[in-house]
Amino acid sequence: MAAGTTSGKTRKKATKKVACKKPSRGASKKKVSAYKKCLAKQRQQANAKKKQKKTPVATTPAPRPLSPAAPPPTTPDGPIPTPPPKPPRPAGLEVYEGPFGTAQAERLLWRAGFGPKGRADADRLAAMGLEAAVQSLTRPQGAATLVGPAPVALAPRDAWSHDHCWWLDRMVRSDQQLVERLTLVFHDWFATSADKVGQWLAIDQNELLRRRALGSFRDLAVQLTVDPAMLVWLDGIENRRFSPNENYARELMELFTLGADRGAYTEADVRELARCLTGWRADWSDADGRLVNFRLHANWQDKGTKTLWAGKAYQRRGNFDWQAAVDLCLENPYHRSFFVLKLWSYFVPTPPSAQTQTALESLYEWSGRSIADVVEAILLHPDFHTGPSMVKPPAVLSAGLLRAAGRGVTTTNWGWRADPSGQRLFFPPNVSGWKDQSWLDTSTHLGRWGLVYEAMNGVAATSGSYSGSTETPAEAVAAALRFWGDPTIGADTLGVLRAYADQARPSGVGSADFRAMRQNGLRHLLASSPDFQVC
Repeated sequence: MAAGTTSGKTRKKATKKVACKKPSRGASKKKVSAYKKCLAKQRQQANAKKKQKKTPVATTPAPRPLSPAAPPPTTPDGPIPTPPPKPPRPAGLEVYEGPFGTAQAERLLWRAGFGPKGRADADRLAAMGLEAAVQSLTRPQGAATLVGPAPVALAPRDAWSHDHCWWLDRMVRSDQQLVERLTLVFHDWFATSADKVGQWLAIDQNELLRRRALGSFRDLAVQLTVDPAMLVWLDGIENRRFSPNENYARELMELFTLGADRGAYTEADVRELARCLTGWRADWSDADGRLVNFRLHANWQDKGTKTLWAGKAYQRRGNFDWQAAVDLCLENPYHRSFFVLKLWSYFVPTPPSAQTQTALESLYEWSGRSIADVVEAILLHPDFHTGPSMVKPPAVLSAGLLRAAGRGVTTTNWGWRADPSGQRLFFPPNVSGWKDQSWLDTSTHLGRWGLVYEAMNGVAATSGSYSGSTETPAEAVAAALRFWGDPTIGADTLGVLRAYADQARPSGVGSADFRAMRQNGLRHLLASSPDFQVC
């Protein structure tokens, strides 16, 4: 029985409504009298009906079940329980337990930043202990501060190479070194070139990478998907429902979230994901000399049903938009391993063990796709501290040379030095970024020599500073080491430097000139040595 009704046995029979026929003009008195009686009966029925509405017959409504979210009908005896705590941190994450001294602190500062500002900087970090040292990098407080000599006047959005020098200055002076290093990591990960998008949009994207460097990878990927530089770089503003462009959809899966040749996606998935990403456009401004007003245009959007990962257990079907496109990739089971292995490769040159990879994947999911949590675990891992050396990227070496020498960016020549060394910032060679195996080869070695020259330019030793000097070969080597902040070097490199200093022994007239030349030679050899190229 429906709620609010009575049984059919007790319901009263409905009264038939009386119909009164109005008499025609000139009708008899009998017909007129009958009509008046009929109207009176109608009024009586109407009054009875109103009375029934005011005093309805009592009914027994059917009980309505409580919804699953409804509270219990009784008041609990104690306080309302608090939500369960976050699950414990995933197990299986190894932590380095060996010595953590100056040499280990130097490696940490070079790989998670741009090198120490002298021996005192490395000693300070070593004194903190491993965990505190790592957390000082992964958990910075507040906004970054630029510490040190201000750079030469720069116009990074307009002048050639000034964008490179502007970012190099941040690498040298920022007190949040890991944030700046991860900005470089994601500049390579989501490689976008100012050659196509222009310096203005490239620097805007650079600021976005910096803001999101230690946050959620999802937030980073979502915001980069509609970042104006990326929309131009991979033709997002050319992707329309009636003429789809697959460039960004393909790279989002292949290079940014899933990886190629792993069975993670098909060509059909590329086409379907491209449909999700349709609808963005921009306007050209003659006044600004660039594209502006990036926006989503409803008429260009494909609002039809799309199917991703067809035939897989995790197949998805729906009217997905650009934001859902990112989530679809991150929810693909191939994403976790791709993210962990790619991020790991920027800090450790050898792949992780299966156990470590599984633990890092679990941490990534547990933390809500936190970049900082995974990076912190990598920096604490034994492989980071005991594994083989990594070649320093040219931009890292450039910034590290200036930090070690206590210098700032005093010239825009650094932009000219960048290309021969193999890495000009804001100009990766293609969408897949730079090739790490090309950092140090026969074609880039001379370029790295030029970086050392530029770091010494203007502060080289002169004969005037050596007038009357009796500096011995051993003292000359020690002075060269001090110039670069007393870095840790191997016995072989130290032996070569001492042999050079001994062979270049000044004597007689002009000994001040020879001592100055010897010192400059030692400085250059030290910063160009194998020990200084790797970390």
